[in-house]
Amino acid sequence: MIRVLIADDEPLITAGIRAVLESAGDIEVVACAGDGRAAVLAARRLNVDVALLDIAMPVLDGLAAAAELGETRVVMLTAFGDEENVRLALQRNVSGFILKNCEPAELIRAVRAAHAGQAYLSPEVTRHVLGMVAFGAGERGRDAERRLAALTPRELDVLRQVAEGLSNAEVGRRVHMSEATVKTYVSRILTKLGCANRVQAALLLRDAAS
Repeated sequence: MIRVLIADDEPLITAGIRAVLESAGDIEVVACAGDGRAAVLAARRLNVDVALLDIAMPVLDGLAAAAELGETRVVMLTAFGDEENVRLALQRNVSGFILKNCEPAELIRAVRAAHAGQAYLSPEVTRHVLGMVAFGAGERGRDAERRLAALTPRELDVLRQVAEGLSNAEVGRRVHMSEATVKTYVSRILTKLGCANRVQAALLLRDAAS
């Protein structure tokens, strides 16, 4: 069983998330918290595998709480308008980002991916973050070009689709690959570029295009 903590200051949202996760069969919600400080204390006390944290919480916000959770996998719950906070969290101890209004199946996928040590970013989150980021310039652009040179033409093609915020299934249809093959390509691309997740890789591509 995957031991999960939910932290959100809106009880109705917490109850809905709990119901979805516990329907999965392999996920157990061991605690719920209404603020970031309570979430950190509960995660440490209960040996939580994955913490679902709302970005905007009282006492200690989700970003600060994520920084204190050590080895616990963190998936951030975000809403439209939180793009700047998502950008800041990309460098933190965060395994994924999902929208609060996502489909139940996506919420379960995100938790399972985090538990497996994989990054999960909702395609919608990716699109919104990329849409607000300015192109790079100067040294940043040159560094991006140097790192991208390690990719094969096929890997670069896959990355271009990822940079549009497409899911693995959507990329597969575009480039005529199975979803599993696209997943393998994305993993290899992230390793070659030294990126933690899809958004960081997509931002590199944008920097190089400046």
